[in-house]
Order: sequence, then structure tokens, then C-alpha cells
Amino acid sequence: MTQIGVLAGNPRPASRTLQAALTLREALAGVLGVPVDGPVVDAAVLAPAVFTDADAVKAALTELGAAEVLVVATPTYKAAYTGLLKAVLDQAPSGWLRGKVVLPLQIAASDRHALAVEVHLRPVLTELGALVPQALFLNENALPAQPADFALDSDVLKALVR
Repeated sequence: MTQIGVLAGNPRPASRTLQAALTLREALAGVLGVPVDGPVVDAAVLAPAVFTDADAVKAALTELGAAEVLVVATPTYKAAYTGLLKAVLDQAPSGWLRGKVVLPLQIAASDRHALAVEVHLRPVLTELGALVPQALFLNENALPAQPADFALDSDVLKALVR
């Protein structure tokens, strides 16, 4: 069974970023015809351990690495993704995402940051081995309440996951 994991890189626990990522996961599950299942890591909860407890971060990365598909979500900070997300991803082993389909989701207060997900987040994920068929940007004023609100290229996603 295909598992869809979520890594939310917002430094605020239970953030709108996490909620958007969970909604995107639900949309992906619908497109792929699989149950909504998989590990969820809220980096805000992991934050106290990021620089003091490598084992806790490694455990979270191992759990996420078991999913075949991963949503990596972040708010936009200083025209890029959060430092917390970077600190977590920096601890991932080389090739951690090899063969995995990853959908980055970046949220910002302004459409002027729409390319940040392509320019900053996608390269880090591909460096870790991810297949990134589609990167998504959302203006925070348009955060989706329903999975159907995400425009996903279902044919591409189905081809990559099957």
C-alpha cells in the first residue's frame, strides 16, 4: 500500500502549513486511489531536538523515509523556506529520498514569492534524490479548505507512483 508522509517545516506547532500539507496529502490519496496513511512529522515539535538530539531527528527521518510519497511543506521566510526545515533536511543521509515522489508545498503572504518553491526548495529535495513532478505555491489568503482545491497533475503522479 502506498503511504504518503508529511514533513511540515513551520516553526509553529499545529500550523496552517501543517494543515495545508495534510489537505494536500488527502488530495494525493484521492488521485492515487489509496487510503490516507503515512507518517506525519511536524518539525516544530522536533525543533528542540534539531541541534541537541541527532537520534530524534534520525528517527523522524527514518519514519518519513518509509513512505513512498512525501509532502514537504513550508511557509516562506526571507524569500526561501524555513531554517528549521533546512536544519532537519541537512541531517538526512545522502540519497534519503532516492526513488520517492515528493511534492513540495510553499506558502507565502505574497505572490512575489511564487518562484521560491522552484528556486530554493525543489533543488534541495532533488539533491536528496527526490522525484519532484510538481511543486506547489500557495498564497496564504488562498489556503485550501478542501482536497479538491489543489490542482494536481494526476496523470503524472499516477505514472510515477505506480
